Amino acid sequence: MNLVWHVSIFVLCTGAFSAEAFIPDVVKVGAIFTFSTINGKVARVAMKAAEDDVNSDPSILGGRKLSILLHDSNFSGFLGIMGALKYMETDTVAILGPQNAVMAHVLSHIANELHVPLLSFTALDPTLSPLQYPYFIQTAPNDQFQMTAIADMISYFGWGEVVAVFSDDDQSRNGVIALGDKLAERRCKISYKAALPPDPTATRREVKDQLVKVRMMEARVIVLHTFYKTGLLVFDEAQNLGMMETGYVWIATTWLSTVLDSTSPLSSKTANSIQGVLTLSPHTPDSESKRSFISQWHNLSNGSIGLNPYGLYAYDTVRMLARAIKLFFDQGGTMSFSNITSLSQMRGGALNLGALSIFDGGKQLLNNILQTNMTGLTGPIQFNSDRSPFRPAYDILNMIGNGYRQIGYWSNYSGLSVVTPEILYARPPNRSISSQQLDSVVWPGGTTKKPRGWVFPNNGKQLRIGVPNRVSYSNFVLLSSVNGTDKVQGYCVDVFLAAINLLPYAVPHMFIPFGDGHKNPNFNELVNMVATNAFDAAVGDIAIVTNRTKSVDFTQPYIESGLVVVAPIKKFSRAWAFLRPFTPWMWVVTAAFFLIVGTVVWILEHRINDDFRGPPKKQLVTIMWFSFSTMFFAHRENTVSTLGRIVLIIWLFVVLIINSSYTASLTSILTAQQLSSPITGIDALVTSNEPIGFQVGSFAENYLTDELNIPKSRLVALGSPEECAVALERGTVAAVVDEQPYMELFLSDHCRFSVRGQEFTKSGWGFAFPRDSPLAVDMSTAILSLSENGELQRIHNKWLSRKACASQPTDPVADKFELQSFLGLFLICGIAFFLALIVYFCLIMRQYARHVPEETDPSSRAGSSRSARLQTFLSFADEKEEVWKSKSKRKRKDMYNYGNGNEDEFRNSSRGTEASWERREMHEI
Repeated sequence: MNLVWHVSIFVLCTGAFSAEAFIPDVVKVGAIFTFSTINGKVARVAMKAAEDDVNSDPSILGGRKLSILLHDSNFSGFLGIMGALKYMETDTVAILGPQNAVMAHVLSHIANELHVPLLSFTALDPTLSPLQYPYFIQTAPNDQFQMTAIADMISYFGWGEVVAVFSDDDQSRNGVIALGDKLAERRCKISYKAALPPDPTATRREVKDQLVKVRMMEARVIVLHTFYKTGLLVFDEAQNLGMMETGYVWIATTWLSTVLDSTSPLSSKTANSIQGVLTLSPHTPDSESKRSFISQWHNLSNGSIGLNPYGLYAYDTVRMLARAIKLFFDQGGTMSFSNITSLSQMRGGALNLGALSIFDGGKQLLNNILQTNMTGLTGPIQFNSDRSPFRPAYDILNMIGNGYRQIGYWSNYSGLSVVTPEILYARPPNRSISSQQLDSVVWPGGTTKKPRGWVFPNNGKQLRIGVPNRVSYSNFVLLSSVNGTDKVQGYCVDVFLAAINLLPYAVPHMFIPFGDGHKNPNFNELVNMVATNAFDAAVGDIAIVTNRTKSVDFTQPYIESGLVVVAPIKKFSRAWAFLRPFTPWMWVVTAAFFLIVGTVVWILEHRINDDFRGPPKKQLVTIMWFSFSTMFFAHRENTVSTLGRIVLIIWLFVVLIINSSYTASLTSILTAQQLSSPITGIDALVTSNEPIGFQVGSFAENYLTDELNIPKSRLVALGSPEECAVALERGTVAAVVDEQPYMELFLSDHCRFSVRGQEFTKSGWGFAFPRDSPLAVDMSTAILSLSENGELQRIHNKWLSRKACASQPTDPVADKFELQSFLGLFLICGIAFFLALIVYFCLIMRQYARHVPEETDPSSRAGSSRSARLQTFLSFADEKEEVWKSKSKRKRKDMYNYGNGNEDEFRNSSRGTEASWERREMHEI
């Protein structure tokens, strides 16, 4: 009698018997699905085909038969659990299923206890972690991968917010959570979640109520993650509510593509309701085996249902399990079970829970499944370390007519592309933005223009715009009352209204004053009210600074701004105007170089030029005269040495540049700059202890204290331009630090003050919107358009153009020449002087070594001291060249007179020697 063992794929192992070794003739596998659903019908046909193919190939199970036992859960989690327990009362080793994640979460706990692998290609909840459920295996890509694909699509099209509509069950809910995480990684978000009752219990009224709420949202990008019955109902109601028209974006998960693949033809009502929808389909590469299976599908299903990718996964899952069982037997594995002692008291009854037992070979079979490396209908089948399928990919489809057109692919290897993943696998991975590409899309409403993705909801709500109620500089924002109605105008308001008019949609809005009208409001508080949704936006002279960008989004700056220092100015003394072109250090270094060049030229000319000889007093005067006369190119002393002429030429070139620069700067000072101030810029202001004024409400206060570490005790708050002028005139403050646009208006009315130094911060003014507001992006584009067409300048001229003071000074510090401006010239001079002196002293030392030893008695030389030798060298260097030459001649003449040679020989020898020395010395000099 043959023994029969049940190998149920939705298995919770069995065995109330002892652990004995059996090799069954029939291996039975349980399968739990709702067979009235599309995926249930397709899976049933595909699993039966796989069962037949396995049994017809004796090389797989070695003559044993595979039998798949089917259990219909009929949308009921309770029936699914009962069916699984029924399988496990008889000794089964694996289960195919369950179909949905709700039962998967429950049955996985049982599988963990009984060591029975669960293999599901439709329960794709991303939270079914292998760490928590080691015996649950997803044989198709889970929803985290398709949510990544959807997030990439949303980022590709540039949308920032989406609405998620989903069935409120484990799989759909957790899939939406995964979508939110992936969107956050791309700086996008889910702005609203519309939960529907679990499929198929959602009613038309419940769907309509949720869609009405969605229609009130600003976001027009809707992701629908549900199952086919609820999903088609959502599209039907969306069509009735006008939510399938131009401006909307609908992205459906893989459920929609399975409907199109398996239901043909669609009803005209259903086909009309899904026009322009984007959806995903699991990508399966083309192959001969796949084409063969597709060609046989009509006969296998008797034309009852069309094939979709999950039918291919169902077929491959059965084949994968059969291979794992074969390997299990080849490894010497046997079908044995161990009793669970804790359930012994539960024996008997209809369920007979005490009959449940642990599958002893469950862990080995699990490992065999995870080590699968084969090629099936869905392509290469291999699990990564996290048990996810190897390189999951999706087709991206656009619903057109009664079917769809493919616009691209997504894979976790290369992201979005119009090239098939199989081709990209042969190339290095490349997920750069420039390589992402999709074909054109026909959106809802039949348009090919990409929808903006959001609109203002049509609920009569106006945009609440906060504007500062200023008491000073009303040119920027001016509140006035006309016939009992508050009117808001000014430069900032006109720019905002001009930008609004350029938007391709209406923006209903209302201005709400912020402030008491007695003092300037705090702009940080105004920005915070936008961040807390008290205002929908803020318009005014609001500087874009770091701490504000952390809580709100700003538009493109519409005017440049930055902090400047304004201080009183006074006429400077013209008596000492000639000193102003150069800084003190420049004067000192220039004077030093005049003396240095005189000294160097004197050293080089002293031994051969009578103009540089004489008594010490005369020589000192010559050095001084020669040095400073070169300033005017009027030196009377001639230079005769080659080194001296080289040094003088270089120096005269430097003097020419210095004279030209000095003349130009002095001319500018005497003709244009008549005013001065002890405050030369922010650096001088910081290092002093003088009080500093700032405008109430400006960010200058925080910048001075936080960035420049100026004590608050030095800061004086000023509320109006008149207060600033009075404080500066009376000396209450040494200077006022404020934003440049304010100070330009201030200086146009107060010519007694000027900007000192340069602008020391760079920023701008912008309009504030809540974080991730799409209106901020559209307004930025509109502001750029205003700048390009000249409208921004026209508004500036209308409100901010003032006649500048005729006597407004320029900064005198700007025309002062620093030492750094001439440092290169002085460096060249210094190097030239040094090299000339080195060459000169080398020649002197050589001459001294040749001539002085001849004039010194060897006996006296041996006894001479070092100081005497130094004195001899200095005397030699100070002596005129003709003098020591004549002395040398006389010495040689005396030496020959005491010798044995005749007088004629002496003369001839002496003349030849003298001529030779003279030629050598002239060459050296």
